[in-house]
Amino acid sequence: MENLKIRATKYTPEIIFDCENDQLEIRGESYPENIAEFYAPVFEWIEKYLEELDDREVTVNMELIYFNSSSSKIFLDFFELLDFAAENGKKITVNWIYEADDDDTLEFGVEFQEDFESLNFSLVQKDS
Repeated sequence: MENLKIRATKYTPEIIFDCENDQLEIRGESYPENIAEFYAPVFEWIEKYLEELDDREVTVNMELIYFNSSSSKIFLDFFELLDFAAENGKKITVNWIYEADDDDTLEFGVEFQEDFESLNFSLVQKDS
C-alpha cells in the first residue's frame, strides 16, 4: 500500500499517512471550499488501510490550528471509522494536539474524546 501525502495549502491541512510506520498525521488549518472533494481520497485511503491492518498499533496525530464546522463533521466521520475499527480489535491511539492557550481546540478534543470511547484518545498540550 502506498503512503498518502497531501501538501498543506492556505485552506487545507497537511496530511501524511505513513503505512510503513503506522503514523497518520493531519496538521494545519481545515476549511476547504469543497470539503467532500478534498477529504474523499483521505477516507478512501483510511478505509483500505484499516482493512489491511493486522495487529500493529496505529498512532493518529491531529494538530489543527483552525477548522470550520464542515471540517468538524468530517473529523467526526473520521473518528467514527477509527472507533469502529478499535471496537473490532484494532489498536488505535489518537493524539489531539493543542496549544496551551487554545481553549477552543482543547474543548473540541474533549468532546471527541468523550464521543469515541473505543479509541485510546489523548489530549496533548503542545510545548510553547
